[in-house]
Amino acid sequence: MTASVSPAESARVVPVAAGETALDALREAGVELTGAQGAVVVRDPDGVLRDLEWAPDTATDVEAVAAESPDGLAVLRHSAAHAMAQAVQELFPGTLLGIGPPIEDGFYYDFLPDRPFTPEDLAAIEKKMGEIIKAGQRFHRRPIDDDQARMELAHEKFKLELIGLKSTASGEEATEVGAGGLTMYDNLDAKTGERVWTDLCRGPHLPSTRRIPAVKLMRSAAAYWRGSEKNPQLQRIYGTAWASRDDLKAYLTRLEEAAKRDHRKLGVELDLFSFPDELGSGLAIFHPKGGILRRELEGYVRQRHIDEGFEFVNTPHISKDGLFHTSGHLPYYSDTMFPPMQLEGSEYRLKAMNCPMHNLIYASRGRSYRELPLRLFEFGSVYRYEMSGVVHGLTRVRGLTMDDSHSYCTPEQAPDEIRKLLNFILGLLRDFGLDDFYLELSTRDPASDKFIGSDEDWASATKVLEDTAVASGLELVPDPGGAAYYGPKISVQARDAIGRTWQMSTVQLDFNQPARFELEYQAADGSRQQPVMIHSAKFGSIERFIGVLTEHYAGAFPAWLSPVQVIGIPISSEQNDYLADVAAQLRARGLRVEVDTSDERMQKKIRTAQKSKVPFMLIAGATDVEAGAVSFRYRDGSQRNGIPIAQAIDEVADIVARRVNESPSAEHYAPAVEPATSEES
Repeated sequence: MTASVSPAESARVVPVAAGETALDALREAGVELTGAQGAVVVRDPDGVLRDLEWAPDTATDVEAVAAESPDGLAVLRHSAAHAMAQAVQELFPGTLLGIGPPIEDGFYYDFLPDRPFTPEDLAAIEKKMGEIIKAGQRFHRRPIDDDQARMELAHEKFKLELIGLKSTASGEEATEVGAGGLTMYDNLDAKTGERVWTDLCRGPHLPSTRRIPAVKLMRSAAAYWRGSEKNPQLQRIYGTAWASRDDLKAYLTRLEEAAKRDHRKLGVELDLFSFPDELGSGLAIFHPKGGILRRELEGYVRQRHIDEGFEFVNTPHISKDGLFHTSGHLPYYSDTMFPPMQLEGSEYRLKAMNCPMHNLIYASRGRSYRELPLRLFEFGSVYRYEMSGVVHGLTRVRGLTMDDSHSYCTPEQAPDEIRKLLNFILGLLRDFGLDDFYLELSTRDPASDKFIGSDEDWASATKVLEDTAVASGLELVPDPGGAAYYGPKISVQARDAIGRTWQMSTVQLDFNQPARFELEYQAADGSRQQPVMIHSAKFGSIERFIGVLTEHYAGAFPAWLSPVQVIGIPISSEQNDYLADVAAQLRARGLRVEVDTSDERMQKKIRTAQKSKVPFMLIAGATDVEAGAVSFRYRDGSQRNGIPIAQAIDEVADIVARRVNESPSAEHYAPAVEPATSEES
């Protein structure tokens, strides 16, 4: 794993004498060394994570890192990945190793076995892991030079490839190798000290396998070596590990809840969207009910942009590829663009982004400083060649619609424009019921050649974004190397109803594209100046946002977004005409309503409406007809009886008009009654 500093954690500082191990120093200082709060590694003054067996050459202070902390969990999961790899090679001799990094909530390891792993194999591997953990094998760091490593790993072709990449390794590959010397991590027998197993790894690791208290293997999947379809296909085993059994149990419970909220499942159950094989991977179609949801969302967002001073534009889905060379997307973005098409002697590309075409709109005539900021917005359909292994429902697709905007302004206007955009974004997300955020600042990796532009422009753009993010008062998390090739960005990370984090909106400051397109405006002094460009996508994509909203609300959308807002349920067919008239009055108020006139019994109709997650059920029997009333029944099963028709219509219309995100319930009115009517009994 990479030895980096995570967000601030409360940690105890302990002095370590020259030549003394960190473990001895922690023990002498009385630091807890067992359990979830027990130290598993230390952090040195440079922020580098060190094994507990590390002994500094000079006296230094270290911070104890607990198992339950973010860095501690990453170490624990990385060590669990090693235990899993050892188990695999013991059970399946000859299996080759790929990489095995910690990831969010768990870990994985890539293997090249003789055959794909089965569920029975995973059960056997987990059992063998339990034996390794119980044996209390010690993790020991062993420096090794390149030639020795090649000799020792001569039978591991993927490890040999990593040795050759050590100076350029990044991301998950950096768990194995990186800048500086190579190291092996040996698993030593607790009694004899003999080496039981070894792996090429940067570490750090737990002091012992016994410090892995709770681990579970989740699934296996195919994965290409180093993420490229040109490379061999490996078998990836995913697992999860936690600092306590209670934490593991809680995580598995969260997974169960997440499975219930899976938008792919709900999309089918609620008849919202589907992914026909005939279209291809990552391409969704929206059914009529999904179309209503999308129309309501897009209509509201379009009006909000207009209210914020944006002008609506529209651009084609395809362009000559020279446009993307001008913008710099080619060659930097070529891997995620669909292949070119030959037409009339030119190469054309499906657009993967809208900004180059917005630049053409800006450049279509002369611009004055009086026009700035110029704000352009569209729902632009774009196409991205996502690898099949990462395509996932609506949240990772190949055909998507971006709520894409670009603000062109003077450099002096940029800070205020970014502040307005960020406030706009946060307000818009709150309008849809997402109100728990933090910000991520993605910056350039100076060592990478994928970024364009001068150091001065990057430093200036980064400072503007950072100052704006800090001023928002929200938590700001650094993301080194995560910027777009043309400029840094702020991304809004939103937590949903069960605490999962989703990247939603982005704001990017760009000095490079205006220069590449030679965009200009006439300044107040008559000179020609270059504007700066601010990219902003409020939802990332409409498809992704619908997927997130579906899971956030578990399909029970707010009444104003629900495809069907009201369903009329007659107790017998004699009330069909009565509820049809009520439905007509509701439609006259702009509400979406259906009447269930099927031959099913009333209770079956109610269950059907509840499964469809309709927010309002209006039930009518003979008594209701005589009184000119209906009974309200809500998603939570609560009910109010004898509500006059006019009042019922007004109540529904009011909740929809106010865009209330909370599901309606009888508890919001007094008095509430038991969910039954006289006719039901």
